[in-house]
This record gives sequence, structure tokens and C-alpha cells, in this order.
Amino acid sequence: MRIPYFKLGALCAVMLAAGCQTTTPASSEPAFEAPSPANPAFAGEMNKFNAQFPNDKASKYEAESLRFNDEQKFDRKGDCHDKSQYPVTIVLVLDASGRVTSSTTNVENSKAACFRAAYSGVQFPKPPMAPYRKPIVMR
Repeated sequence: MRIPYFKLGALCAVMLAAGCQTTTPASSEPAFEAPSPANPAFAGEMNKFNAQFPNDKASKYEAESLRFNDEQKFDRKGDCHDKSQYPVTIVLVLDASGRVTSSTTNVENSKAACFRAAYSGVQFPKPPMAPYRKPIVMR
């Protein structure tokens, strides 16, 4: 009578081992994500931003507007950061009052679309010139 129990035990051990080979362990590594396509309009917007310098008022405004952005945490709206592992650079176009009238991102993906929506219509401090291009890198 010991033989059937021995065979049954061996069969259970083989099935258990086979089951362990087919299950995949949970991984702390994020799944592979292909880079998103570049936005061809982005280079033109960055060129317009760079054309605003050298300018003491623009340089001062950059520091002021970055501090304001960090305090207001506009980038936290919509949980945009978790939508892609890659950073997104957004160029905001501000009118004379500092309101965001449009934006362009360096890539086209859900993270970029989320940031464009999060910054749509946001009110920044009044810029030194209008329209004013304001780039922000989102990690």
C-alpha cells in the first residue's frame, strides 16, 4: 500500500514543479515601453523660446515662473507623470496676462496629452513680453 502513496506523492511533486515553471513571478521592473514619436512642431517652439534671450527680464521671469509652477503643483493634476516612463518637455505659450493660450510637447503620447490638458488655461504671473514661450521638463 505504500507504493500508491509514493507514486501519488511523486506525481504531486512533478505537477507542482511544472506549475512553478509556468507562473511568472511579479517583477518590480516596469514593462518595456517604446519611445513615443517626436512632435515636429516642437523644434520651432523651442527656437522661439531661445530667441527671447539674452534678456535680463526674461531670465528673471524664468526663475519666477518656475518657482510659481512648483508652488502651484500644476503638473500634479491628472496623474500625468505615471502615464509614461519617459520625460516630456512642454512649451507653454503665455499671453500678456500670463494665461496659457496653447502648448506644444516634444512627443505625442498620453502623458504629453495629459500635461497639455493640465496646463490649458493656467494663469502664470505676467510675463515680460507676449507671447512668451515657457518650457518645462516633466519627469
